[in-house]
Amino acid sequence: MSISYSKCAGLTQLSLAVAGSVLALSVQAGTVTTDGADIVIKTKGGLEVATTDKEFSFKLGGRIQADYARFNDYYTRNGNTADAAYFRRAYLEFGGTVYKDWKYQINYDLSRNVGNDSTGYFDEGSVTYTGFNPLNVKVGRFYTDFGLEKATSSKWVTALERNLSYDVAEWINDNSGMGVQANGVVGEMAYLSGSVFSENNNDTDGDSVKRYNLRGVFAPLHESGNVLHVGVQYAYRDLKDAAIDTRIRSRMGMRGVETNGGNSAGSNGTRSVFGGSAAQQGLWKDDSVWGLEGAWALDAFSVQGEYLRRTLKADAAQNDIKASGYYAQMAYTLTGEPRIYKLDGARFDSIKPQNKQIGAWEVFYRYDAFTVEDDNVVVSTNVRQVGDSEGKAHTLGVNWYANEAVKVSANYVKARTDNVSNTVGDDTGDGVVMRLQYVF
Repeated sequence: MSISYSKCAGLTQLSLAVAGSVLALSVQAGTVTTDGADIVIKTKGGLEVATTDKEFSFKLGGRIQADYARFNDYYTRNGNTADAAYFRRAYLEFGGTVYKDWKYQINYDLSRNVGNDSTGYFDEGSVTYTGFNPLNVKVGRFYTDFGLEKATSSKWVTALERNLSYDVAEWINDNSGMGVQANGVVGEMAYLSGSVFSENNNDTDGDSVKRYNLRGVFAPLHESGNVLHVGVQYAYRDLKDAAIDTRIRSRMGMRGVETNGGNSAGSNGTRSVFGGSAAQQGLWKDDSVWGLEGAWALDAFSVQGEYLRRTLKADAAQNDIKASGYYAQMAYTLTGEPRIYKLDGARFDSIKPQNKQIGAWEVFYRYDAFTVEDDNVVVSTNVRQVGDSEGKAHTLGVNWYANEAVKVSANYVKARTDNVSNTVGDDTGDGVVMRLQYVF
């Protein structure tokens, strides 16, 4: 649906025009006249208002992801079956354009799975300048760029939870702090980004820990249904004299063992520590991660995978910690639709159903594995034994894109760990999680 009016100039006039147009629609009468460019109102997929000269716009939208999970054995401390019903995400999203070259975005998580009381529950709060085409400069609070699956929106990732290799170094994709990022598409076949981020952690002088991320992707084929994507990334932070929580923890693909936004397994949920330590001043010198990513898509079929390796260098600690992880995934859309791919951001996007009656049906399989080498663990406990710890998971899933707003998903996860267990010795577990997603 779109409605054109004559003449508007500036953001204030635009807002007044929108209010007037909504009122006019409600009473089936009236005319809104302004002194600038025409405006267009769109109601498909949220409320979007823009001037025809593209100088000003804003869009109000959001996403709701309601999950239910049931799991047993390793996933609970006592090995018995538990369940969880929760909002994985409940975002209110507001963004737009001001004076053509300035873009803004504010996403707030009402489920409180992002952020905290002191810094707010913002998924994003940023301003981007696009006037240096093809370079974009973003400032504010946002997720730093590392990896294909993180670049893909949580609305359109294939599995319900992103791959386990990210658990090896959660900070590489964190948004806790403030930063600046430059990115852009080069030569219509490559994407580059670099950022520096000021974390919400300080050293003994009160100087914030700085994080640096670089990502480069070469995608000579980047049309939906015809994708060849290879990339490399690197992240670094200096931890000298800082108290940083470096624990490598994983839910093993089952968010319901510990989450916000509703009911979880509570104190009976297992979120094991595979290595690292709680925050303590001066233990670590620096932290670095490098990674590789790749994807290939042909029509309704796609494969993708990522690998990363982390080195946490010791200062006062006895030994360095080394960790690595990877995943491989295959997906196929039974109804024939391709996964949409966007070179700007080097990421996959949604699947748009061609048949409005049956929607689009996608099936997939993913294998995850990671290893943590922490020689600072010298005494075994009932939940962490001496030696390299490992985590592995098989995930089978189906996604039904009922339409462009509604997505229904179900995943089965089979997990296994080495040298890590729950309190009764279980090192394998099964879980099923289902989601109803509404995007507007």
